[in-house]
Amino acid sequence: MLTAFARAFKTPDLRKKLLFTLGIVVIYRLGAHIPIPGVDYSNVQTCMDVAKSGTGLFGLVNMFSGGALLQITVFALGIMPYITASIILQLLTVVIPRLEALKKEGQAGTAKITQYTRYLTVALAILQGTGLVATARTGALFQGCPVASEIVPDQSIFITITMVITMTAGTCVMMWLGELITDRGIGNGMSILMFISIAATFPSALWAIKQGGSLADGWIEFGTVILVGLVMVALVVFVEQAQRRIPVQYAKRMIGRRSYGGTSTYIPLKVNQAGVIPVIFASSLLYIPALVAQFAGGDSSWKLWIDDHLTKGNHPIYIVTYFLLIVFFAFFYVAISFNPEEVADNMKKYGGFIPGIRAGRPTAEYLSYVLNRITWPGSLYLGLIALVPTMALVGFGANQNFPFGGTSILIIVGVGLETVKQIESQLQQRNYEGFLR
Repeated sequence: MLTAFARAFKTPDLRKKLLFTLGIVVIYRLGAHIPIPGVDYSNVQTCMDVAKSGTGLFGLVNMFSGGALLQITVFALGIMPYITASIILQLLTVVIPRLEALKKEGQAGTAKITQYTRYLTVALAILQGTGLVATARTGALFQGCPVASEIVPDQSIFITITMVITMTAGTCVMMWLGELITDRGIGNGMSILMFISIAATFPSALWAIKQGGSLADGWIEFGTVILVGLVMVALVVFVEQAQRRIPVQYAKRMIGRRSYGGTSTYIPLKVNQAGVIPVIFASSLLYIPALVAQFAGGDSSWKLWIDDHLTKGNHPIYIVTYFLLIVFFAFFYVAISFNPEEVADNMKKYGGFIPGIRAGRPTAEYLSYVLNRITWPGSLYLGLIALVPTMALVGFGANQNFPFGGTSILIIVGVGLETVKQIESQLQQRNYEGFLR
């Protein structure tokens, strides 16, 4: 990987792309530290010190925003509205025939779906921005902080609208920066910004582990956590690269005097076909009852039960529920993202077949059977990756949103592998010797 980056910096056009990407990242990190109008920044810092940033109900979203959410900055909403909009559009593609037809139209249809995604992102940013401002005004953003209700001193309608518009504009700027990286930089822009957001929380979280440790002034705990993180990264890289290759043979066809087909290829089915989506779905779903309980008044029995069982990451009920939700959403997302019937029809249309399997419905049944078999270990792997860090690091005083948790590790490794692959492919295009060698 380091060799690929070194070679890329020696290539003039790739060096320009890398430097452009780094420049966009610097602009993004600057925006993550600019507070929005109407916020008392000194009170925010006081509550951050009391709450030990990254903990609480909004810890996961704060991690995706690179720590900007709890500081209520211009980029407080992060890239989450765009991610949510993309997932919603992808799910609606299966349900709405019009979107499914657009998806099959090629580049023009994809551009139209991207436009819909942008509109939905703006709507979600307005909704989430309004919720964040309302939460900050009531003091629920930082529980236990004495000045939490004074974060927004002026609670007039004008200031509230200004805060929401500022955060929505910040989300739109982030979308634009991500598309600039995709067009003129290296890698997928949105993925790079998400990678930077999560990586930005690593130093403070690791230093908090060191300060909270008791063995050798915390250095034993610090070194153990680093070692556990490296082992987890190696495990995730190994599983993310694993795939089941189903051989496909194309029959030879004679058209005029030329023969076509007769080649053999394969269908790569990844062990973790769903990626990080099931973990995000499960985390979001588990936050709903905790959010409802947080805004509910009084001390009713159901509110106390949720506070005791569904808000603490180390509680057995929370762990079992989280694990089962991840397994369910893994099968759900694979079922809507990979259609065996469509793949089988396309293979039959172009004269392809799996050796030993008849074309058509038997091929679809075989693909569905193999997909279900490899989804089981993939879903169990996702559940363990998401839960093992929580149980292992609780002894070091870490919270459930520690950066070496399942979501962050999966995103960082996935984005890193994809970016390195793109750099290597562009290097190969510029240094391909071919038959001249």
